[in-house]
Amino acid sequence: MEDIRVEDYLDDKLQSTTDFDHLDTLLSSVEYQRSQLQSQLDDATAALALARQSESDRQTALMTQIEEFQSLQKSIDVRLQIIASSDAPDEAIRRLEVPMVQLRKVDLAYKYLLLLQDVEQLRQAARSHLPQSPKAALEPYTKLKQLCLKLKDLQNQADGAAVHMVNHVESVTETLWSEMKTTMSSELEAVLKARSWPNVEPDSVVDEEWLACFEKLVDLQVPEVLYSPDVVTLLPFDVMAQIFIKEFRFHFMSDKPTSAPQAIGAHCFPWFTALLEKWEDFFRDNFGGVLAARFAETGVAQKMVYMDPVCAFITAMLPVVREKVQDTLAATKGDVAFLSSLMGQLMTFDETLRSNFAYDGGDVEEGWGGLTSEVLKDHFRTWLEAEKQFALERYQAIMQTQDAKTIDYDFAGAGKTKPTFAAVRVTDLLKSVTTQYERVRRFSHKLRFLIDIQLNILDEYHDHLRGTLEAYLSITSTVGRAFGVTKEQIAALEGTGALETLCKVYGSADHIVNVLKDWSNEEFFITMWEQLQTRAKVTEDQSNLAGGMSYDHVRDRTSAAVGTENPDSGVLFDETISAYSQRRKRAQDFIAEALVDSHRKAFRAYLHRPQWSTISDDLSADVTITAELDEPLRVLKRDLDFLSRALGTAAFRRVWREGLERLNNMLWTEVLMSHKFTGSGAAQLGRDVKAVEAVVERYIPDGSSALGSLGDAVRLLNLPLEGGEEEMTLKRATDMVFTDNVEAKKVLEGVGMEGGLTPANARQILGRRVENAE
Repeated sequence: MEDIRVEDYLDDKLQSTTDFDHLDTLLSSVEYQRSQLQSQLDDATAALALARQSESDRQTALMTQIEEFQSLQKSIDVRLQIIASSDAPDEAIRRLEVPMVQLRKVDLAYKYLLLLQDVEQLRQAARSHLPQSPKAALEPYTKLKQLCLKLKDLQNQADGAAVHMVNHVESVTETLWSEMKTTMSSELEAVLKARSWPNVEPDSVVDEEWLACFEKLVDLQVPEVLYSPDVVTLLPFDVMAQIFIKEFRFHFMSDKPTSAPQAIGAHCFPWFTALLEKWEDFFRDNFGGVLAARFAETGVAQKMVYMDPVCAFITAMLPVVREKVQDTLAATKGDVAFLSSLMGQLMTFDETLRSNFAYDGGDVEEGWGGLTSEVLKDHFRTWLEAEKQFALERYQAIMQTQDAKTIDYDFAGAGKTKPTFAAVRVTDLLKSVTTQYERVRRFSHKLRFLIDIQLNILDEYHDHLRGTLEAYLSITSTVGRAFGVTKEQIAALEGTGALETLCKVYGSADHIVNVLKDWSNEEFFITMWEQLQTRAKVTEDQSNLAGGMSYDHVRDRTSAAVGTENPDSGVLFDETISAYSQRRKRAQDFIAEALVDSHRKAFRAYLHRPQWSTISDDLSADVTITAELDEPLRVLKRDLDFLSRALGTAAFRRVWREGLERLNNMLWTEVLMSHKFTGSGAAQLGRDVKAVEAVVERYIPDGSSALGSLGDAVRLLNLPLEGGEEEMTLKRATDMVFTDNVEAKKVLEGVGMEGGLTPANARQILGRRVENAE
């Protein structure tokens, strides 16, 4: 390979003969390059030797360090073994432990002392500004309050450490705040005493000193008002209210007659409202501007207890009234009648404060719950049971009155359905129950009243109506009579007795349905329905939808539409209205059946009259009604007269339409189609039918249309035997009717009855004339 390179080199340098002339130069160049390469090789050989020496030295040094480390490790292991076998360190620790604990205690005590010093300095700083500058006093008090809150937070994190220290700081903070309020209040008390408060004119204007003291007290409370989650009684009103509180206690919480529990509504509440009315203008005219200036631009600007001086005064006075109410409840425990009366008086008192003085109790959204809500937290169940007992006793008394089952014909005018006295009194009772709880604020309480009392009474009355219908059915049905019916029961249904019994049920059920529908459109029950729908949609616990009642229970008692997407699809009384509507429909059906039965009995003799085929010598003479029709007409008049007074126009027409249609069918089948008629017999039947129609028309205009097919049939049956060329005679009509349907329809059109009878009917009717008998 090297030879090839030399050869190539020579071939490159000696390509011609002229190149030999430069051979010396070429050799010199080659020699020079060789010497350079040799020099480089020598340098590289020296560097390599030096590197090898250096590597050897480093290797030797590393081995030495390893040996020294191993020797040191062995030494350490030996010393550790010595230390482990010795008890000197534990002894040292035990000897130092007590001093260290004492040192920590000293350090902690020192910090406690510094903290106590800061607390005392803040307290003294706050005191130094009173009563001249309550705003300046608030700054150190605020720092102390913040320190107290921070310590309590740290205590919770430290598992309740430093109990005494935290309690001391909290006590100092509360005592300081009490001292600050007492100091400022004392100044106002002195001013009030100097001016003989409340012996001032209600229309007077307070002086500057009085107003200045008032402003200082408000300034002191501004932070408390703004940051307190509860309603704060404003100090100046608390001070001014003390004299009235003492007067209140003297009159209503002492041994005076006005202190009797039963006198709370007659004396206590009126005294309180009279006090507010007397000083209302005085408070607003003198102090309204101060409150507006302090709170108008704050987060409590919408709360009347801070913006309205009268409401602030009410807040100061309410604790003693609340105490009086609690004392009254304790003194009358077990007297449910008084409790019921007291609840009504409390609700009236609460409503007076809300409406007359715009008192909101500090709750802008929901408003003031009132003393009633506070009492109901502990006594609602007792009150509910008392009201339920009273209502049920009143219901039983209503049902036992002598005229309970009598129809009240004076309840409404002509054309209106008449209920029984019991139905009217039951709805009046239910209305009175509504007045007992409609002012209650809590929805679950109202729903409890509705379901436990009102719907319960409605269910009992519904069962009474259903029982009446079942008793009627057992007396009138064949199956019922098989089990034994007394003569008195049968006698009670004679005449209009059956209709009256059924009309009592119909009228009472109709009255309840109409009242409940009217209530469903009242604001109170509409609001309850909307609240129920809202709660049913958002409540996850379906076992307690409201007041401990489950969703299924509430839905079954009120409406199947509870909780549905369409709130307008139902009302609170859906289920009750449906139940009473069924009783009403059932009673109406029974009334129609009773009419049919009455008519069948009354027309029994008439149906079997055999004289229809007799021949009269004088067909032109006036025809009187059949003697056997006197009783049916009397019964018709009696039934029409009774039902026209007991039923409304629509119901009256409905039951009579069905009754007359059945009468029409009975006379058609058992008279017209069951006998042969001579001309005089047909005339007699026509006169009888007109008599029946006349009675019906007297009570029901156009009501005889239900007998229309019978009337048309009688007209066709009374076609004369002879007549002019243009007049339709019996023979001509018969020939045409029996020719074909086209000719038969011409006959019917000719006599003006094409809409009521068919050709087949015409053949049957004309076939009843003896003249057409084959």
